Amino acid sequence: MTRRNSVFYWMTIPAVLLFFLFHTFPALQGVYYSFTNWNGYGHSYDFIGLKNYFYLFQDGNVWNSYWFTFKFSIVTMILINVISLLIALGLNARIKSRNFFRAVYFLPNILSVLIVGYIFNYLFSNVFPIWGANLGSETLAGNILGSGKLAWIGVTLVAVWQGIAFNTILYLSGLQTIPTDIYEASNLDGASRWQEFWRITFPMIAPFFTINMVLAMKNSLMVFDLIVALTNGGPGRATQSISHLIYTGGFQGGEFAYQSANSVIYFIVIALISIVQIRFLQRRETELS
Repeated sequence: MTRRNSVFYWMTIPAVLLFFLFHTFPALQGVYYSFTNWNGYGHSYDFIGLKNYFYLFQDGNVWNSYWFTFKFSIVTMILINVISLLIALGLNARIKSRNFFRAVYFLPNILSVLIVGYIFNYLFSNVFPIWGANLGSETLAGNILGSGKLAWIGVTLVAVWQGIAFNTILYLSGLQTIPTDIYEASNLDGASRWQEFWRITFPMIAPFFTINMVLAMKNSLMVFDLIVALTNGGPGRATQSISHLIYTGGFQGGEFAYQSANSVIYFIVIALISIVQIRFLQRRETELS
C-alpha cells in the first residue's frame, strides 16, 4: 500500500509543478511588483512600498470600475438565479419535447463569450434600433450601448442571457434528485404549488442554490470578455469593469505595477465576497433543512 501511494504522489508532481510555474509563481510575482513602480516592459524599477495601494483609494477611475462591477454583478446574479430556477422548474415538469427545450436553453453556454458579445453588439447597433423606430419607441431607436446611463443594462441583459444556461442545468440536476414520493404525499395532504415549492423543492435544492449564487457572483465580478466585445469599457468609462481596467492600464497604459496592486485588492475582495456568501447561504441551508 505504501509503494502504491508513493506512485500516486509521483504522478501528481508534474501537475503541481506546472500549476506552480504557470499560476502560483506569476501571481507571487504580481504581488511583488505591486510594491514597485515597474512599467511592465523596462528593465529598471524602484521599490516604493505601499504607494500604489495608497493611490488606488484616491483614483476615480478605480472607484468607477468597482462601482460598475458591483452593480453589474449583483443585478446579474439575482436575475440569472431567478430566471434559471423558473426555467428549470418548467423543464422538470412533464411537458412535450422536454429534451428539445433543455438543449435549446443550454445552447448559449456552448457559444464563446466573445462571439455572443460581437453578435449582440451588432444587434444593439443595427437591428434593435430599426425595430424601435418601427415601433415608435425613442428609447429602442437608439443604440443602448452608446448611452452612458443605459449601456450597463445592455451588458447585463447579454450576461444574463448567456449565464442562465449553465445555472439552469445545475438547478435541473438538483430538481431530479428530489424523490417523487414526497410530492405525492404533499398532494394527498392538500398542499398548494407554492407550499410545495417553499416547503419541499427549495429546501431540497438549497445546496444547488448556494453553488449557483456563488458561481454567478464570481463570474460576474470577473467579467472581461463580454465588456471587450460589447463596449470595450465605453462609452467613456461607463462600463469599464475591474478586470478591463487592470488589463488596459497594466498592459496598454504602462501601469503594470499600479494595476498589479489593483489586482491584489481585487483578489482579496472576490475571496471575501465568496467566503461571506458561502457561510451565509450554508447557514440558510441548515435553517431550511
